[in-house]
Amino acid sequence: MIIFFGPTGSGKSMQGQILAARHGWRWLSSGQMFRDYADHEVFKIMKSGELVPDEITNKVVFKSLDKANTCGDVERVILDGYPRTVDQAKALTEHEQERCGKNGVSMCIVLEVPRDEIVRRLTKRGRLEDEPESVERRLQIHRSEIYPLLNFFNELEIPIVHIDGLGSVGEIHDRIETELESYGIVQTLDGDAK
Repeated sequence: MIIFFGPTGSGKSMQGQILAARHGWRWLSSGQMFRDYADHEVFKIMKSGELVPDEITNKVVFKSLDKANTCGDVERVILDGYPRTVDQAKALTEHEQERCGKNGVSMCIVLEVPRDEIVRRLTKRGRLEDEPESVERRLQIHRSEIYPLLNFFNELEIPIVHIDGLGSVGEIHDRIETELESYGIVQTLDGDAK
């Protein structure tokens, strides 16, 4: 499993989908999972920019992971937008340990994009949850939660790579591929998962 971190608008979804398509992996986005969950209260929380409670979040994500049924080394899952808290990260690694006999996380990828660029991108995107107050609140939450999360995964000795999220989609993807190759997650010649 590869986990993408970065604030809303950093390009996690785009890069996750490209990576999944290139390698035949599965892309699971918490935002899409919540939208598919179609619960009015969840939509209200998302629009406010606050975090959906862990109990609901974990339930939605674990259901998707169980459905994906990817415990082998060949099939991989890309998680986008989850976990958002250390408690969620602990729940995820425990769930994967129970399900697959290992914590299941191969790498964390952090997309680094300056705040002004994030605001510019989200203004263009124009989703309901992208109102200025909501965006600012989500950026604040991201800043407060990212370092404890990275510390948690670092303590588990899971590789964490920081990727410059500026440039063309292809340039950013190439940076990610280079890191995956250097850690042996993908093979250099044919790009298939090990």
